[in-house]
Amino acid sequence: MTDSDLHTQKGSSQGQGATAPNLKDQVASAGAEVKQRAGDALRASTDLARDKFEEAADQAMEAAEGAADRFQDKAEAQQRSGADFVNRFAGNIRQAAHAFETDAPFAARGINSAADYVEGAAEKVREGTFRDLLDGATDFARRQPAAFVGLSVLAGFAAVRFLKASGKESSSSRSEDAS
Repeated sequence: MTDSDLHTQKGSSQGQGATAPNLKDQVASAGAEVKQRAGDALRASTDLARDKFEEAADQAMEAAEGAADRFQDKAEAQQRSGADFVNRFAGNIRQAAHAFETDAPFAARGINSAADYVEGAAEKVREGTFRDLLDGATDFARRQPAAFVGLSVLAGFAAVRFLKASGKESSSSRSEDAS
């Protein structure tokens, strides 16, 4: 081996040594770039997922609010309908009280008191909540237990009398329709 061959071999090995660190730097740089891109992709997909989740949550909230509004509208309509029914019932109780005026004026006054209470209940149903009505009836029953029982009994008699009277009316109207 000559000096020039030795020098060439030395230069080649130095050239390989110079490329090895350069290759290592390139691999490290490529790895860092892949890591950076993976991190960017992860952040982008996380942001996209968060945006989609927020969008879905907003849509669910809007749907729930719409359903709650529709439910509340229906509940208010039912509340008004119930109040109207209770008010008509109070009128029927008054009619029953009128039937007792000649034979039992004390009972007629009690039945009229029951009608007043039922009308008040109808107004509470129309303007308040069911819980308010229940609390009011419970409070009245605690303060005036005898009156509550008496009014309940009288209201029951009035309701039976009303149902008997309305049964006769409906059977007579059916016989008239058949004629």
